Amino acid sequence: MAAARRKLSQSRQVGSLLLFLCVSVGGEATIRYSVAEEMESGSFVANVAKDLGLEIGKLAARGARLVSEGNKLHFRLHRKTGDLFVKEKLDRESLCGKADPCVLHFEIVLVEPLQSFRAEVRVFDINDNAPIFPNKEPLLKIPESTPLGSRFPLQSAQDLDVGLNGLQNYTLSANAYFHLHTRFRSHGPKYAELVLDRPLDREEQPEVNLTITAVDGGSPPKSGTAHIRVKVLDVNDHVPQFSRLVYRAQVPEDSANGSLVAAVTATDLDEGSNQRITYSLAQNPEAILQTFQIHPETGEVRLRGPLDFEAMETYDIDIQATDGGGLSAHSKVLVEVVDVNDNPPEVTVSSVSSPLPEDAPLQTVVALFSIRDRDVRVGGKITCFLREDLPFEVKPTFRNAYQLVTNRGLDREEVSGYNITLVAMDTGPPNLSTETVIEVLISDINDNPPVFREDSYILTVRENNSPAVFIGKVHAEDLDLGENAQVTYSLLPPKSGDLSVFAYISINSDNGKLYALRTMDYEAIQDFQFVIKATDGGFPSLSSQVTVRVVVLDDNDNRPMILYPLQNGTLPCNDLVPRSAEAGYLVTKVVAVDGDSGQNSWLSYHLFKATDPGLFSVQQQNGEIRTLRQISERDLMMQKLIILVQDHGQLVLSTTASLNILLVEGFSEPYLQFRDPSKHPAMVNPSTKYLVISLAVLSFLFLLSVTVIFLIHICQKIKYREKITIQEHFYDDCNFPNHLVPGGAHGSLSQPCPYEMCSATGTGTGTSEFRFLKRFMPNFPFPHGTGEVKTEAGSSVPLGSLD
Repeated sequence: MAAARRKLSQSRQVGSLLLFLCVSVGGEATIRYSVAEEMESGSFVANVAKDLGLEIGKLAARGARLVSEGNKLHFRLHRKTGDLFVKEKLDRESLCGKADPCVLHFEIVLVEPLQSFRAEVRVFDINDNAPIFPNKEPLLKIPESTPLGSRFPLQSAQDLDVGLNGLQNYTLSANAYFHLHTRFRSHGPKYAELVLDRPLDREEQPEVNLTITAVDGGSPPKSGTAHIRVKVLDVNDHVPQFSRLVYRAQVPEDSANGSLVAAVTATDLDEGSNQRITYSLAQNPEAILQTFQIHPETGEVRLRGPLDFEAMETYDIDIQATDGGGLSAHSKVLVEVVDVNDNPPEVTVSSVSSPLPEDAPLQTVVALFSIRDRDVRVGGKITCFLREDLPFEVKPTFRNAYQLVTNRGLDREEVSGYNITLVAMDTGPPNLSTETVIEVLISDINDNPPVFREDSYILTVRENNSPAVFIGKVHAEDLDLGENAQVTYSLLPPKSGDLSVFAYISINSDNGKLYALRTMDYEAIQDFQFVIKATDGGFPSLSSQVTVRVVVLDDNDNRPMILYPLQNGTLPCNDLVPRSAEAGYLVTKVVAVDGDSGQNSWLSYHLFKATDPGLFSVQQQNGEIRTLRQISERDLMMQKLIILVQDHGQLVLSTTASLNILLVEGFSEPYLQFRDPSKHPAMVNPSTKYLVISLAVLSFLFLLSVTVIFLIHICQKIKYREKITIQEHFYDDCNFPNHLVPGGAHGSLSQPCPYEMCSATGTGTGTSEFRFLKRFMPNFPFPHGTGEVKTEAGSSVPLGSLD
């Protein structure tokens, strides 16, 4: 029942405790709250968003979170409403012990942008602990001859509460021998002393039983009791006497176990066993008994456990000296713990912004952290710096809080991440330091355009290729990452606006492979160039350009074409040679061209067939036909020659030319009359005349058909060829243009000279003179022009049919 009343009273006390809030807005202010201990989990503390001046929902949008200085959070934050709640039931005694006030520190960290606020919650004590005596039944041995007024210290009761809820007073049960006197320690709880009011008489009462009660100041108060047995001893005339009432000592907190603290001495005037003194640590708190020990015979007080200045600065030790007769005396040893620099600074990182974009401006906040040194008296000023030269620096914000900010530009392509070593060092002595590594990754932005491996590309493709054949590849590299490094290739239209290049070339936008879309014709186009653009996938995208030149390689796909003598499919060309001609006589010259280039256009001439192979020869390089020997009477008048013209391609192509050579005795009048019937019409047979007319008409129709077919063929090929124009004429020195007579450039032909056969009738005497092999200079505009070769009658034969 009493326990129920105490619980009800405690609940009322918690409910009646004022929950107050002290809020200061500013960069260095601390938000302060207070709660009572033993509040249930989920109890409301305050609205943080309102105290920070933020709108509801801002905490969630900025990723608010709590960061404790210790390893454990005692509160939780509702981001949507900004309410602060108790995470678990708080026990002030386990959190702070005897320290008062009991304050829990934490930080409220916001991101985007990075910002932190300091906050603290004071935990108020409630009276939830009753005073407890460590020894429930202490035994006192008091000689019967003890004088009145003698004092006997009793053990202190322990109360975990603080302030008014802590130990306040002692009471003693009614008795005839003693009364109670309460005393204070300089550091520690109150303790009581028994004061002798009436002489003891062992024979009258050998033992006195007392009850001592320790009472705290709570409402309602709590109490604890102990039963004291006082055993009355026989007479021992003298009690031990200490050399000092109080002994003082200073001990460094880093002293090892067993170190001497102080030495106490006491003497007894009695003799024998009553003179033998034994020292003990009587009536001391448990913390002192665990830290110190005393030698029972020498009185040396030594360390038993470690000292920690940050936990306890002074100790008040009661020393008891007891003689062999049971008489005892008491003295004190006041121990002052000397602080030494034995705690390195503690670094607590509350927030880190990682990854960090490489274009982050200077003074961008990268991390928030705080530093604490428990050696408040000897550690001195704390310095914080970076161990390496990095593009970061440390800036203090307020008290022991710092920011890690950027002080130079970042470049992910040079360094993709940093392991930043923070060094916090005190001034000692000795200097103690702590190193904390903060890992910061650098995120990529699109700051590098694609770069081609070469300044320009030259690719080759052989003519007559298959459509969609692979001809080469371009490649550009981007130093960025991810989408920023994904390169896309495209063809740029020429500045002139001519989009014909898109009909020739296609590019794979993913890998930069180039393909020929159509069959190339070297005779139509020898090379062309275009511009490729490489664009990355960043936003905004970056790009670069490169020029690609495609060279078309020639194939031997054109046969030699005979320019002279004409091969029109009608009457063969006739050349006259006087029978008086000597060996080496120049009869005529075969002229041919090849539409290919290089070695494919080098032409050579060969005598393929002849009526008399031993009579004529053909110069291999220039096509000149000369006599090998002097013409004899036995040689036939009509000599037929077939000349083979072939190029020097890997796959040799050739064509043939046919001509007739007439061996004549001289250029006589009868022969001239046969060649010029207009001068002697009466001598011509009428039937022969009609036959000649018919043959002329048929020849004209045949030539007209061949010309039409050739023109249609030229129109079909003009889509794939460029104009091949013979830009030079045959000059007086019989020079052919080099591209028409490849031998001029490569040695396969000498200087060619064309000839015409002309006849003229004499005047006066009626005789005629034959003039043969007269030079003529025709103009060959090819392929769209038509060359001409003059005949005897003054008519022209078109060369357009010579294909």
